[in-house]
Amino acid sequence: MNGVDRNHSGPPARAFRLDKGNGKVFGVCAGIADYLNVDPLIVRAIFVLGTIFGVGSFVLIYLAIALLAD
Repeated sequence: MNGVDRNHSGPPARAFRLDKGNGKVFGVCAGIADYLNVDPLIVRAIFVLGTIFGVGSFVLIYLAIALLAD
């Protein structure tokens, strides 16, 4: 080999997960907030504003995340 250490000794990578326990509908905003370590209310407000000003495009993004994430 080329001397590169293949064993990662650092902290495990965080994976995005839906937070259905703290979520309102599918847990998408709560999961994003948990992943980014922010308040879920901020993420929900961003999704609401994005839906209003983005002519509904954030609704499609929300549904895609809800269907694709576990």
